Amino acid sequence: MQALPATDLDHVINHTRGLWEEMRGARIFITGGTGFFGRWLMESLLLANDRLELGVVATVLTREPGVFARNTPRIATHPAVRLLQGDVRTFDFPFGDFRYVIHGATEPGRGEADEAGKGVSPAVAPGIHRVLEFARQRNTGKLLFTSSGAVYGRQPPHVSHITEDYGGAPDAAGPKASYGEGKRVSELLCIDYAANFGIECKIARGFAFTGPGLPLDLNFAIGNFIRDVIAVRPVQVNGDGSPRRSYMYAADLAVWLWTILFRGTNCRPYNTGSENDLSVGDLARAVSDALNPAIPVRIASPAVRGKEPERYVPSTARARSELGLGEHFPLHEVIRRTAAWYGFAPLR
Repeated sequence: MQALPATDLDHVINHTRGLWEEMRGARIFITGGTGFFGRWLMESLLLANDRLELGVVATVLTREPGVFARNTPRIATHPAVRLLQGDVRTFDFPFGDFRYVIHGATEPGRGEADEAGKGVSPAVAPGIHRVLEFARQRNTGKLLFTSSGAVYGRQPPHVSHITEDYGGAPDAAGPKASYGEGKRVSELLCIDYAANFGIECKIARGFAFTGPGLPLDLNFAIGNFIRDVIAVRPVQVNGDGSPRRSYMYAADLAVWLWTILFRGTNCRPYNTGSENDLSVGDLARAVSDALNPAIPVRIASPAVRGKEPERYVPSTARARSELGLGEHFPLHEVIRRTAAWYGFAPLR
């Protein structure tokens, strides 16, 4: 698999340059290093390590080191990387202290992945418990947990941008319950370990993202639309296209995650994502317009008159005001950069 774009990784380093000094000479333990989040975190970490001569050593947990090495040889063969074979729920603890831990192993499965919801094993809590116990025994100072906006449950249709203090919860009988509740329990365990063992637990509640490395063959709406254009076929929207979503570019995502790890307040969750929402139907049209306006958009069913649209859109006021974070890529550029990584040039 090809490397992430150098200009995007430069963007990450340029917007985090003042944060890395505290990591000098440290060891960091990372779960989920093969996923979309993990790939961006690992490649930006290694660039910062090389460019700033930090002397960081990263241990990455993976079930299949051979597959990891084949898929991401630039990461696996880097002299600062150590691969540890194991399952996040049962892995053997490597020796020595680890000043930092990033736990991002649980990701959406093959359901509506950009809604962070379906198809995920309910075994989230055993994984975070094992990671937290590792952090306790290895004298970890800061731990980043990649949580999800799924912890809020269904976003009320009258709430345009959901805030971190919203008191809702997933519907226990709903199809997304195990994922959302798993993340809620995981956050609770982080808070418990922070209170009892002095680990600074940083919580990033992720929403929807795109960028190089996003799978186009899973059920991520924006990835599916880009795939349709690349295949020169109509952009297909399942449903009526009314749900509202927002998409943060992966280079900004990496900036936010590193900043939350280094500067976020202990046990204070930060919504992570874009506030610039649009309907899924408009997203499909935006993808077509950005890449090949000749490609038509097909919406499966008509909208129901008077029906409030479903929303999955964060308020990021907390991250912006407390951590100085922001977005730097407009949607059309996000779409073009993602498609370009897959070798597609926009047709105008």
